[in-house]
Amino acid sequence: MDKVAVVILNWNGSDMMHKYLPGVVACTETTSRAKVYVADNGSTDGSMEMVGENFPTVGKIQLDRNYGFAEGYNKSLRLVEAEYYVLLNSDVEIRNKGWLDPLVAYMDSHPDVGACQPKLMSLRNDGMFEYAGASGGFLDRYGYPFCRGRVFDRIEADKGQYDEVSSLLWATGACLMVRAECYWSVGGLDPDFFAHMEEIDFCWRMRDMGYGIVCLPMSKVYHLGGATLSKENPRKTYLNFRNNRLMLYKNLPEKELRWVLFVRYFLDLLAALQFLMKGHLRDAKAVIQALRGFGRMKDKYKSRRKDVQSKRVVETVPERRRFLLLWQFYVLGRKTYDRLPLSIEH
Repeated sequence: MDKVAVVILNWNGSDMMHKYLPGVVACTETTSRAKVYVADNGSTDGSMEMVGENFPTVGKIQLDRNYGFAEGYNKSLRLVEAEYYVLLNSDVEIRNKGWLDPLVAYMDSHPDVGACQPKLMSLRNDGMFEYAGASGGFLDRYGYPFCRGRVFDRIEADKGQYDEVSSLLWATGACLMVRAECYWSVGGLDPDFFAHMEEIDFCWRMRDMGYGIVCLPMSKVYHLGGATLSKENPRKTYLNFRNNRLMLYKNLPEKELRWVLFVRYFLDLLAALQFLMKGHLRDAKAVIQALRGFGRMKDKYKSRRKDVQSKRVVETVPERRRFLLLWQFYVLGRKTYDRLPLSIEH
């Protein structure tokens, strides 16, 4: 059994892997009992042939079709035996040998921690954090995610301001190390999410079950970002808004469920109006479709909510903040993590 299995889920990403996989392999195989795998989601661009020809030490998992990020990983990880999984995007560049060592050492010495992430830096903008996870993620009361180093679209330069180890609500799916036993006890990634918000939902369930999640900034990786769907893609807008509501429905404590979903309904309508006023008609339509999509899926998710709530051992999650991030950011002008209130659930 591997100590660490670094699993890259690929879909038609031959060019990405040709560029970034050499660094992943070179910097990962220096760690004892660590192995790199490529799991393919039914690609048609010759991805796996390229891997077979150029990377003989890399393990290969072939899926029969594109199951999306969530179920693609669930199916792939069932075929891997390891103590720790690392879910790694194909557009992540690894520059430092032994990048896994501080992650493994911390997880080995903290059995109550279920998952961790390194510091996520931008490949596009030198010295800047990367949008997808920066130095670790949190949620506000109404389900809006933010990070140490990124609040909405405001991304900070890394000046060492978030170099301490920090407890998180969610770790980035671009580079997520998770204890294999924990992955399956939590139930894996939600397959109906397909993509987007799935790691936040997964990590929230993990926190509800009492597992810790941390950022370990002594390890650093570089993420290109936006390699699958651009930020402006209406499909991405739809999945983000629909999956966010599904996540809230599953994970919110009963005492908050109705109020938070009620408020989010009007905030989502406001988001659709904002898209419309900016001339982004397809995105506005995607938000409305997401609200309807949630309505269609709600009955299916009643049993999933019941299961999540039955496994809850933590009534309040400290990393879910009590404020409304929209108010803090747009009205009060608090646009960086260090300016946000420290208030937590109680």
